[in-house]
Amino acid sequence: MLETRDLTIRFGGHVAVDHVSCAFAPGTLTAIVGPNGAGKTTYFNLISGQLRATEGTVRLGGEDITALPAPLRTRRGLGRAFQLTQLFANLTVQENVRLAVQARETGRGRAGLFGALDVFRVWLDRRDWLDEAQQILAQVRLADKAGVHASSLPHGDQRKLEVAILIALDPQVFMFDEPTAGMSVDEVPVILDLLRTLKRRRERTILLVEHKMDVVRELADRIIVLHNGALVADGDPAAVIASPVVQQAYLGVAVEAEPR
Repeated sequence: MLETRDLTIRFGGHVAVDHVSCAFAPGTLTAIVGPNGAGKTTYFNLISGQLRATEGTVRLGGEDITALPAPLRTRRGLGRAFQLTQLFANLTVQENVRLAVQARETGRGRAGLFGALDVFRVWLDRRDWLDEAQQILAQVRLADKAGVHASSLPHGDQRKLEVAILIALDPQVFMFDEPTAGMSVDEVPVILDLLRTLKRRRERTILLVEHKMDVVRELADRIIVLHNGALVADGDPAAVIASPVVQQAYLGVAVEAEPR
């Protein structure tokens, strides 16, 4: 479903992601781990189109999307949640999710025969969009805050809202960058339950950047490890976590390994 080939980006003389080649299959949740500064979020930014690669390619469903900007990659089926929340702060919680539903449906040509000119059809669909938005909010336990402005939500609820928006877009590839960051202990299980639900949809691919190793152990089918921008380990979670190269990377010891 998703593949990077020799994906590389340089900032001046610094190589932030170094010739990373990796393929991600449908029905799997892959955790991307590594110490701070390893290149995890930069790798995500290259895949989703926030950054343009210096070298290498990104392929989605066999199509080379390396030259496409982020919005068109989203249209092709890449969905990204960010380390820092990206919301329409002045809109309500429900309106944030409804816009995602609307973007998905109009992108699939279902807004009506004449698109935006088919006002009557759009108005009828609006009820469907609102109903679906409310159902998704119930999944993330925000249904009771549908009318609240996104800017008024506490941090944990903003994280849940961003996940709700991503679910509403219904991409082929879900990309989560530390979805539990800043959440209280009581809030984390909501996100974990949502990830488990998405995993059961075996036709979807999930990528997860996460520092909490207990979360990684519980959810991941596979772990890849980045260190100094290079891919240094890839495989079964138990084996990767126990490997010397990962232990050294997390302990801050220099790791000598070629990109895989």
